[in-house]
Amino acid sequence: MEAFSDGVIAILITIMVLELRQPHGATFADLRHTFPSLLAYVLSFVNLGIYWTNHHHLVKTVRRVSGAMLWANLNLLFWLSLFPFATAWMSENGFATNTVASYGVVLALAALAFTILKTVIVRSYGTDLSLQRALGRDLKSKLSLLGYVVSIPMAFAFRWVSIGIFIAVALTWLVPDRRLQGFLESPSAQVSSDGNESES
Repeated sequence: MEAFSDGVIAILITIMVLELRQPHGATFADLRHTFPSLLAYVLSFVNLGIYWTNHHHLVKTVRRVSGAMLWANLNLLFWLSLFPFATAWMSENGFATNTVASYGVVLALAALAFTILKTVIVRSYGTDLSLQRALGRDLKSKLSLLGYVVSIPMAFAFRWVSIGIFIAVALTWLVPDRRLQGFLESPSAQVSSDGNESES
């Protein structure tokens, strides 16, 4: 599951970089015309990078892969796979209102899908609440999802405020989630409840 997801995310980043507009000229001034494309690419690259790092840590907590887990993971990959489309549409139309709102929808549904995947993995622990305790209230994830939801209607009034929300949420996730890292270093992550080594 981890290797497949890593491959999909790598392909998505490759697709996005191929969509970057090249300046029609050899001066630095010509780069101004590529600004929307470059900004959209950087924003999406950072977001995909954030999902990749957090997904990597999350999957490392998996003890046994289930069918529900695979489908939850595919659900996440589906919404991430829309990043190149949403990024290209937004950049090619100069961050027009509808494109910014659509980008917000993709971000919100990707965040929701990641939350669902986390929930499925936590429930796979059964009566062992160690992972649930490590994640805590998960306030940052909830606030991020709320920010994305707010950005959708906001785009129709102040689209640059919505883009500011996208950037602000991304900045809060640049530092890796230490909760999962701490959990992975704890004894409970090394051995499953039945005494077997963890699997991912």
